[in-house]
Amino acid sequence: MTRNGQRLLMLIDDEPAQRRLVSALAARGGWRSVFAADAEMAIAMLGTQDGMQLDAIVLDIWSPDDDAAGLIAELRARRPALPILMLTAHASVARAVDAMRSGATDFLVKPIAPERLLAALETAVGGKTSGELRPLTEKIPATLGFEDIVGAEPQFRAALAIAAKAARARVPVLLEGESGVGKEVVADAIHAASPRGKKPMVAVNCGAIPANLVESELFGHEKGAFTGAFERKIGRFQEADGGTLFLDEIGEMPLDAQVKLLRVLQSGEVQALGARHIREVDVRVIAATNKRLLDEVEAGRFREDLYYRLNVVQVTIPPLRERIGDIPSLARHLLARIAEQPGLRPIGITDDAIRLLMNYDWPGNVRQLQNALFRAAVLCDDAALTDADFPQIAALGSRRPPVTQTAMMASNGGVTLYHADGNLRALEDIEADVIRLAIGHYRGRMTEVARRLGIGRSTLYRKLGELGIDNAA
Repeated sequence: MTRNGQRLLMLIDDEPAQRRLVSALAARGGWRSVFAADAEMAIAMLGTQDGMQLDAIVLDIWSPDDDAAGLIAELRARRPALPILMLTAHASVARAVDAMRSGATDFLVKPIAPERLLAALETAVGGKTSGELRPLTEKIPATLGFEDIVGAEPQFRAALAIAAKAARARVPVLLEGESGVGKEVVADAIHAASPRGKKPMVAVNCGAIPANLVESELFGHEKGAFTGAFERKIGRFQEADGGTLFLDEIGEMPLDAQVKLLRVLQSGEVQALGARHIREVDVRVIAATNKRLLDEVEAGRFREDLYYRLNVVQVTIPPLRERIGDIPSLARHLLARIAEQPGLRPIGITDDAIRLLMNYDWPGNVRQLQNALFRAAVLCDDAALTDADFPQIAALGSRRPPVTQTAMMASNGGVTLYHADGNLRALEDIEADVIRLAIGHYRGRMTEVARRLGIGRSTLYRKLGELGIDNAA
């Protein structure tokens, strides 16, 4: 840290424009940047006065052929405690694995939103486990149907049941939930289960687009429509025509863009910036936010008419700390997906490790759990992860009552027997969870569900009605 209290960042990048962009983003969080154009200059700079005061390094990879792993290893050998973040446009899990094994603290993919970069820097410097930044596993593609989404906690299954019902209609859906709970996973499932499932689903992160470019991004522009518009651009609404448009972080959209979005939702027509003609589009909108959007309306930051236009069906996804019983099955599911990636292998997880994960509050939710498992799997040489493979989680400690062996055995089966205070849950609630678990496990095949539960189909359907369970649960 420099004498004036600013944190000091070394940015290794040979492109002046990219250096200016990243340094400007870092400056928003009080960081001062120094630059190195190549590996040789970066190593030399470590010995300078600025180099001795560095708080972090951001390494921007120029091409897939660069020896990033070698440079990271060299930097790590010279400054073992210095956080190193790798920034690249090449979203490759194999590169992430190489970077982590060489000593990188984190791996971020461009374009990177300001809050993501700052969260990554703060997390790395603070020695904490990331909750807000995009994890390494963002490179792992996976579109899951409702039947494949892991989770048996009643509140979570109820949210999925609402989403599954909404999928069959054309109406807009508003997904609310903290960062990392899986809103995009649910949005993908809604699209896949809808009549539009074979059409494109186009995702837009409203929080990652500069305010002056939101309209161009959504509606497109003609060549020469504004300074810098050197060619015609097709907007996201037009790209999603016939399919679904997923507007993530909708609460970050500027008010003037909200007006135009409302107009499109009402009329089904878009007009690109600088265009003379209006184009009709058939788009189903799914919006998501990590805020309580009604609070934003009351604060005057979000239009009330747009809120009610988007909020035809609301799905609130609970945070992971409210579905701790899902962690054992969720961890094993995520590890199975991670094992399919280049450079990785199947790996198990011990009960001690599961207990440690269940005792943590997970402020970054499923995204943070996925990130922690990915890091551990990359660095582990054994056949199974143990609690020793999660030193950062162990260091952060627990803010919840310790998970007992009995409670953990119950949750390992996907059904929680105990409340957080240690008391048993009602038999009716447990029975409902078992039925939901069976419906999800056998992917809605009700004859098989009834057979496996040892009851007749008529009895099963009677119980569904009595317990208020939807077939999609």
